[in-house]
Amino acid sequence: TGIVTRRPLVLQLINRPNSKGEVGGVAADPNTPHDLRPSSPKSSDEVEEWGEFLHIPGKKFTDFNEIREEIIRDTEAKTGHNSGISAHPINLRIYSPNVLNLTLIDLPGLTKVPVGDQPKDIEKQIKDMLLKFITKNNAIILAVTAANMDLANSEGLKLARETDPDGVRTIGVLTKVDLMDPGTDVVDILAGRVIPLRLGYVPVVNRGQRDIDSKRPIAQALEAERQFYENHSAYKSKAQYCGTPFLARRLNMILMHHIRTTLPEIKAKISAGLAKYQAELLQLGDPLGDDSGSQVTHSNVVLNVITEFCNEYRSIIDGTSNDISSEELSGGARISFVFHELYGAAIRFMDPFDQIKDVDIRTILFNSSGSSPALFVGTAAFEVLVKHQIRRLEDPSLKCVSLVYDELVRILNKLLQKGQFKRFPHLKERFYSIVVSFFKKSLHPTNRLVQDIIAAEACYVNTGHPDFLTGHRAMAIVGERLNASKPQPAQQGDAKNPSRLPASPAITPLSQPANSANPLLPELSTASDGFFTSFFTASKKKKGGPPPILKASGNLSEREFIETEVIKLLIMSYFNIVKRTVADLVPKAVMLNLVVFSKEELQRELLAELYKKEVFEESLKESDFTLQRRRECKKMIEALQKADEIINSV
Repeated sequence: TGIVTRRPLVLQLINRPNSKGEVGGVAADPNTPHDLRPSSPKSSDEVEEWGEFLHIPGKKFTDFNEIREEIIRDTEAKTGHNSGISAHPINLRIYSPNVLNLTLIDLPGLTKVPVGDQPKDIEKQIKDMLLKFITKNNAIILAVTAANMDLANSEGLKLARETDPDGVRTIGVLTKVDLMDPGTDVVDILAGRVIPLRLGYVPVVNRGQRDIDSKRPIAQALEAERQFYENHSAYKSKAQYCGTPFLARRLNMILMHHIRTTLPEIKAKISAGLAKYQAELLQLGDPLGDDSGSQVTHSNVVLNVITEFCNEYRSIIDGTSNDISSEELSGGARISFVFHELYGAAIRFMDPFDQIKDVDIRTILFNSSGSSPALFVGTAAFEVLVKHQIRRLEDPSLKCVSLVYDELVRILNKLLQKGQFKRFPHLKERFYSIVVSFFKKSLHPTNRLVQDIIAAEACYVNTGHPDFLTGHRAMAIVGERLNASKPQPAQQGDAKNPSRLPASPAITPLSQPANSANPLLPELSTASDGFFTSFFTASKKKKGGPPPILKASGNLSEREFIETEVIKLLIMSYFNIVKRTVADLVPKAVMLNLVVFSKEELQRELLAELYKKEVFEESLKESDFTLQRRRECKKMIEALQKADEIINSV
């Protein structure tokens, strides 16, 4: 007939008494515990046997032909009409006084060659489906094998041995015993002399295809099976251990023994599940009433949520939270990272000479001296240059404030993932808008304070700072560098003759004429070859006044070179002082006006905005998910408590 079972059929057999109070199966056994016996029926008019499908809830099938047709219909709906398979199970419950309390799973038989619209890897798909069910340690494997074939070639026994090598949960079922050749029987197999199994073998005689087509009743088939074993010469002495009824009782006994064996594990799982759902139900809370007396409850809920939120907010920033992550930085650690790694590094690596070139310094020196050349290094030029560099610190400082604000919003979003906010989505929205608005209000004074710090550093240049490099020291350093850059004379005896000394690449000795023809001397800057000299030299060739835009150009004179180097040293010295000061003060300002302020004042802001009677009702509307999940948790707790009672009674 080809493949018949094309989807797993989960068959739950539930024993119940008939209309007369008569029971069979487990209840017929006087050794059955009282707690496992089915209860009496409510009425003598109710149906004795029926089936229910999980995919058609609430509908009872009293005609078992309709049950078979529904199995075929649902199978073809998922797998088609041409021998396709599916791993999606069909769930069927049978309530009857003629069955034992069992759960059976009918799986497709192993197929070697694909037929119809079956895929080419049909054997692998069916094997994977079987392994999915039989590899579970709490599953009893029914290895079904035809009695009229060699037992050594049984694919079912082979697969069962792979997953249950000790054979502690495998029972062999021999079918087609009535189709064996005359003179042959399965007595040796039943005695365990061929392939022994700890749970043994049970022979059965099922209905043939003709019986199925003619819709032969199950009761007649069972009676014919009983007569076959009682009248067969090889089986009549052990007929009580053969047939479908014995297989059902044997399976029930194995199941009960297996339950007792795995009882500690089952009880532990039930206890763990019960604790889990009770904790979740406690987190979901009790439903809030709508009467006037519930105002106190509403106010307590809002107060508790605000208090818990603010305490958790403070603990995350301070690093004292109970759920500290070991995978990534969070909370206050991220703010510290912003201060010391991002902002601190940005300030440290700022170079004042990224934007200031030597020509700019030279131009400012000329402008600051006015109409008369300065006798000393100009203080005004130094202050103009260094103040410009100090103002550059404002942008990264304001960026630091913005990054800390983002981290506080990140903490807020993390806290809003807590269970109480999932329960009250409207309260979550209000929390978010109020806290973000509070952060933004705190952002303005924080930015203002940071700007004032930078402005204070720029408005007053403290050249008396103990770490500041003085002008005399700067002149000495430049002089040492110039002397170090001069090459040593070839002969010591020529030291008194300056005309034989090689000139410095940066400075020309004052006693040497500017138009010296010494080939070792480059075209160096002299006092007579400076900015104004180059201008007036050019003006001799081209009559007229200065151009509209006049910049310092030409080669540096000795004086200009020294002044430029001194100014650069002073700028670098003072800018480093300011960078250290700003890198220390800006984080303190951010902590004062934004972080610490939010820790101290956020709870007061939330109470002022949320602790009002007029907002209680709207804010404390529970989400549909919360209502549904509470019902599910209560059902699961009831089911687990009932299961725990049953387990304790076994």
